[in-house]
Amino acid sequence: MNVWNKLITALRGGAHEAGEALIDGQALRILDQEIRDADADLRKSKEALAEIIAKEKLARAKTEKTTTQLAEYEGYAIRALEGSDEALALEVAGKVATLEARLQEEQGQATQFADSASALRQAIAQAEAHIRRLKQQADTVKATENVQRAQAAVAERYSGSESRVQTALDSLERIKQKQAERGARLQAAAELAREGSEDPLDARLRQAGITPSAQSAAAVLARLKARSAAGSAHPAAPAAPAEPGAASDRS
Repeated sequence: MNVWNKLITALRGGAHEAGEALIDGQALRILDQEIRDADADLRKSKEALAEIIAKEKLARAKTEKTTTQLAEYEGYAIRALEGSDEALALEVAGKVATLEARLQEEQGQATQFADSASALRQAIAQAEAHIRRLKQQADTVKATENVQRAQAAVAERYSGSESRVQTALDSLERIKQKQAERGARLQAAAELAREGSEDPLDARLRQAGITPSAQSAAAVLARLKARSAAGSAHPAAPAAPAEPGAASDRS
């Protein structure tokens, strides 16, 4: 019997935990729905308040009208008494009594409407404050949820050697390595081609650092100036005149 009781208790505990997990998973959705329901109830309360205020105004208007009539019939009664008309004064007094009873009832009704409106205003103020707190809490929870989701996404993206970012970085490193190897092969091929076309002696001289360098433009210009100066210092001899018979012989 104890075993069955424990088993039933365990099942109840598991069901309770499953229910709590389900509720926690839908907490934001439940909170949003509660806020919507509270907003709907608040709108209904405001509509009821507007209706009560309207009834209070009507009751106040009735009391003002009844008060005016009461004062009017009291004046009539006084005038009847002044005219020694007891019967008419008694009849008017009965009307006055009716108006007084109506006024008392209307005043009580107006007061009741005023008290109801005041209580409903307080309830509406409390409901608005409650809804405002709910919305603030919902905004805070949603903001925290968004931040945590972003943090989880970043952690998932950047953590572990098998992450997508790490895989991309590994690909970049492999590309860089291949580019370096290709560059080295191209450089080696160029050196081999240069060595194949270059004279072995020139290559050894170049490696030893004693390869003759090309003359600079200044040296070439100096050499040309020297040649020009030497040519002007020794002008060419004038050509000898041709013999008279040479022209006729050529003709």
